[in-house]
Amino acid sequence: MELRRLVRGRVDWPDIERVVRELADRYDRDEMRVRFLDADNWLSTPMVIDDDLFVKVITRQNTIVHALFTTGRNLGVFSAGTEGFFERYETPYEMALHELEATQKVREIGVNAPEPIEALEVGDLGVVVLEYLPEFRTLDELDAEDVAALAPTLFETLRTIHDAGLAHGDLRAENVLVRDGDLYVIDATSVSEAGRESARSYDLASALAALEPLIGAAAAIDAALDSYSTDEILAARQFLDFVAIRPDHEFDAAALTGELEKRAT
Repeated sequence: MELRRLVRGRVDWPDIERVVRELADRYDRDEMRVRFLDADNWLSTPMVIDDDLFVKVITRQNTIVHALFTTGRNLGVFSAGTEGFFERYETPYEMALHELEATQKVREIGVNAPEPIEALEVGDLGVVVLEYLPEFRTLDELDAEDVAALAPTLFETLRTIHDAGLAHGDLRAENVLVRDGDLYVIDATSVSEAGRESARSYDLASALAALEPLIGAAAAIDAALDSYSTDEILAARQFLDFVAIRPDHEFDAAALTGELEKRAT
């Protein structure tokens, strides 16, 4: 955890106060209650304001770390036999603006996501403001029976994103929120238009990897087949080894590969 804090960096308290004062002025609030989230996040400092605003503060160091992650991801994708498709950001504001716009796009196509409010610069910080969703759980916090019931909906949601010409690029259980039985998708990353087809196969590999530890390889693939063809799912095989070496995915790659090979025959 100390290494994570060192790499992620921290936002100094005067900068936090400056962000909060700016938001108080913009939203005409005399007082604002700020609660920091103990989130396992390399790329921002997240906080909740007044229990209705979810705010991410992005520093220059967060941008540098994202660039390093992007380089590593593109090398991993290249090792899977395709061109890299992850895109980097040049400034903290660019990161904040992308998250706002990505959230707007998925909502426009009918996918549940927090309401986007705005992205702004405060000094050299990027700040993105979204609706705060109270009382949610992430997909990996549910029991296996509930995950199995929601798995087809996850792939339906992914199909909607893909049919709209988009890709998520960072689908993990932590990025799928469940509230009142509904799925909400967050934290889509930026992928190039030229690489969208490969990115969609990568999304499928990531979704299968997220579900395998929770409901097993066979059930995950069965859920995927409700929305995707066998050929589309088999195309995800090329990315499983890369997804398996990412520290934010823990799954049985051999079990998934074996189950996919069964479907191929």
